[in-house]
Amino acid sequence: MKYRAIVIGASAGGMDAIKQILISLPQNFEVPIIIVQHLNSHSDGYIVKYLNEICQINVKEADEKERVLSGNVYLAPPNYHLLAEKDGTLSLTVDNKENYSRPSIDILFESAAEVYRNELIGIILTGANKDGSKGLKRIKELEGITIVQDPSTAEADFMPKAAISLAKVDYILTLDEINKKIVKLVREINETEE
Repeated sequence: MKYRAIVIGASAGGMDAIKQILISLPQNFEVPIIIVQHLNSHSDGYIVKYLNEICQINVKEADEKERVLSGNVYLAPPNYHLLAEKDGTLSLTVDNKENYSRPSIDILFESAAEVYRNELIGIILTGANKDGSKGLKRIKELEGITIVQDPSTAEADFMPKAAISLAKVDYILTLDEINKKIVKLVREINETEE
C-alpha cells in the first residue's frame, strides 16, 4: 500500500511544530501534505512565505479546485475550510465554523479519510481545543495511520490529549520522532511498491 497523502492539524503553538516537521523533509518527499493551522481570519500569508524560505519542499496556500500533487505542502487559507475531494483536488468553503474554527481540522481530516482511506497518515499537533479529534478517529476507522504529538512536548497539550482520548492512535511521538516516522513510513512502504 502506497501512502497518497498526509494531513496535519495544529492550533496554539502550531507554527513552530509544523516548521520542525517540515524543515528537514527532503525536496523529493513524494507524498503531498495538507495542513490546517488555526489562523487569525485576517492573516496575511506570511506563514506560507516563511515556510517556503526555510523548507526544501514547496509550501503554498491551497487554491480552490487545485490538484493535489506530490512534493507539495498545502496550507488552508485563513477563514476557509479546506476539503479533499474524490477527484484528487482540494476545495474551499466558508461554511459555519466547526469547533469555533474556520479552517477546521475535523473537516479536512474527515474529507481526506473518505478520499484516501488506508492510504492516509493523519497527524495532530499542539493546540488548545479538541478540533481534529473526530477527524483523527475517522482516519483510524478507515485504517489510515494516526500520529499525535506527545502532549508533554506540546506548547498547548489540550488538542493532543483530546485526540488520544477519542482515537486509538498508532503513535504518540515528539516532533523529531514524527518527522523521522513519516519519512520512514513513506520510504519503506512506497519503495516496496516499486
